[in-house]
Amino acid sequence: MIHYSTCPVCNSLNVQKQLNVKDYTVSQKIFDVWHCNACTARFTQDVPSQDEISPYYKSDTYVSHSDTKKGIINYLYHVVRKRTLNSKRQLLTNLTQQNQGSILDIGCGTGAFLNEMKLANWNTTGLEPDEEARAKASELYNITPQASQQIFKLPLNNYDVITMWHVLEHVHELKEYIQQIELLLKPNGKLFIAVPNYTSYDAAFYNENWAAYDVPRHLYHFSPQSINVLIKNYGLQVKEIKPMWFDSFYVSMLSEQNKGGSIVKAFLLG
Repeated sequence: MIHYSTCPVCNSLNVQKQLNVKDYTVSQKIFDVWHCNACTARFTQDVPSQDEISPYYKSDTYVSHSDTKKGIINYLYHVVRKRTLNSKRQLLTNLTQQNQGSILDIGCGTGAFLNEMKLANWNTTGLEPDEEARAKASELYNITPQASQQIFKLPLNNYDVITMWHVLEHVHELKEYIQQIELLLKPNGKLFIAVPNYTSYDAAFYNENWAAYDVPRHLYHFSPQSINVLIKNYGLQVKEIKPMWFDSFYVSMLSEQNKGGSIVKAFLLG
């Protein structure tokens, strides 16, 4: 178990308990979410350590590891995924002005995005902590992701693009990862980070039922300000902030499910 006395993003002592959040996915346990008054990051307090957290990912409904279509929400996730994969590829192409290159996807799950980039003739490398997800990536797409700890053994100055699609909030070695990413990128390389934004409208509306808190799997809960604070210490800077439109609907549907509400209402909130 990890108990923070300072903020894991900026090291400030000015932290306080914010709210109690339930793990709706696996354990049904209650976890405290704390707030940093200095950088505005939030973090889950008393989280399982890196060696202890694996059981909290063992759920048939955890779509990023199982690729499951179980349930209406995961079914809809798969329906829109082809479009979102295409939009991610176009985003990378537009912002890098490259049609080909070398890409590292950290936390690649079952490999759908890496496969999208492979089909577009990019040189792909994937990292994924979950052994079952790595096996699924091999089965589905003939992709062989490496274990996550290999990030510290990859060649330096090697990648045009590094992506972390809803991964940074899961990483125990937060600052070590950002530092290593800066070393892995080519001098003009681009890092794409997607994280839930707890300053969003849906987060404020659903409060402790907001599905993107996803405790204890989400160790940190970022605001735009806290992302800036985190990465600027490692020679990186935020160039642009963009919404991920479908995520707002997906998270709202999960949030409504948490409180026993309506999918129709979730679409309106999304």
